[in-house]
Amino acid sequence: MSGQSEQSEHSEAPERRTTTPSSTGQHPEARDRPNGRRSSQGIRVDPHAEATHEPRRTTISALVRHEPGVLAEVSGLVSRRQFNIESLTVGSTTNPETARITLVIEEPEPGVRQVERQLAKLRPVISVGELDGDAVRRELVVLKVHGDRPGDVQAVTEMYDGTTLDAGPRTITVEITGDEQTIDDAIDAFRQFGIRELARTGHTALARGETWTTPDEQERYEELRGSERAPASENRANANGERKRPVSEDGDTGSKERLATDGGENDALATRPDESGDGGEDADTTTDHRRYL
Repeated sequence: MSGQSEQSEHSEAPERRTTTPSSTGQHPEARDRPNGRRSSQGIRVDPHAEATHEPRRTTISALVRHEPGVLAEVSGLVSRRQFNIESLTVGSTTNPETARITLVIEEPEPGVRQVERQLAKLRPVISVGELDGDAVRRELVVLKVHGDRPGDVQAVTEMYDGTTLDAGPRTITVEITGDEQTIDDAIDAFRQFGIRELARTGHTALARGETWTTPDEQERYEELRGSERAPASENRANANGERKRPVSEDGDTGSKERLATDGGENDALATRPDESGDGGEDADTTTDHRRYL
């Protein structure tokens, strides 16, 4: 019976079929893949990151804490990421505890956004913002040219609203301030005299009109003004209190110094013991004090 039961179980079990790939099917590597979704290694790629973006030139302003090592930290971050920086300047602001760093970079759109995000992560950075195209931008250049033609050098300097900083028998040093195009044109104009040395600053910029240069700058400005108003109001209150002149009971508005001197003498008399040794009468001392209240 046991042999018959085992035979029936084997007969009821389904047969396993082994299939071989069809000779007409496509190889996996020959199949179509969605464009822009996976790399050549099969890794999924963000379509926006994979898309090509044309580099654009823009200005980024960062409000930072004014402490040692901030400029090195910011420049080190940008250099490690291999961003293309054209200029970097730093200077103080209305608050002595903060400074402003202005960067001019030329990167595609993802690179510009990454610069902002990476700067915002730094501990000394308070606020970061990209300036609009109509922002106020200025740059300065100091040129030293040969002094063979001082009249012509002065004429070109006045044409660009510049200033002559030093004039000698051999060299003339001038200063030109303006936007980037003005500085470029001025340098080209001074080349005819032979430029011996040149020092050019980077861009410094602020947002135009009532727009704040960085997002959190308005809040910090209001806090600074509030802290300045409190001591000023206290000083005014103290000044008003000092201008009040004491008046005696008989209506005499004597000088503040005289009344203070008299009051000091009466205080000394009131505290000095009586020559007779009984210490004096308290009622007389109280009357003397009340006269100058």
